[in-house]
Amino acid sequence: MKKMFVIASMAAAISMSAASVYAGGAGQVNFAGTITDAGCTITNTVSNPLNVNLGTYSDKEFTSSGAATAKSSFKISLSDCPDTVTKASVIFDGTPDSNNTNLLKLTQDDGVATGVAIQLYDISGAELPLFTASKSYTLASGTNDLSFMAAYKSTAATVTAGPANAVANFSISYN
Repeated sequence: MKKMFVIASMAAAISMSAASVYAGGAGQVNFAGTITDAGCTITNTVSNPLNVNLGTYSDKEFTSSGAATAKSSFKISLSDCPDTVTKASVIFDGTPDSNNTNLLKLTQDDGVATGVAIQLYDISGAELPLFTASKSYTLASGTNDLSFMAAYKSTAATVTAGPANAVANFSISYN
């Protein structure tokens, strides 16, 4: 009987220690947000995309990994913004480059350039990584143009010539 009590006690102790290990490894995440019925109309949609020409550059201009071309400006236009929407951020997404996931990978066309990707920037010239909200833009009632820039940026010591196109989608977050 004494042996049974010792075995039962040991089993209870092991169970309790296993439960406390499990409990110590658990956590919680609470999600909160708002879905609004009042937003702006996005002018440049998937069916009406904005085309940005980044220019033509020699592969010799990329003298090292991280070298970038001149920035090209572009604007995302929002119209019909109601008075109740006062600020917005933009989040760009797309396929990240395998060498630098902050950059947009080039579309894999025939003979695509290698060792280069597309860097996005906010209007101040600060790098804007993919999947990261931009700075908040103040919105006025009516039409608003949100300014950004983009440039080619080398992701390797050697860049090869070829088509250098990419596609980025974006979403608007109102704050």
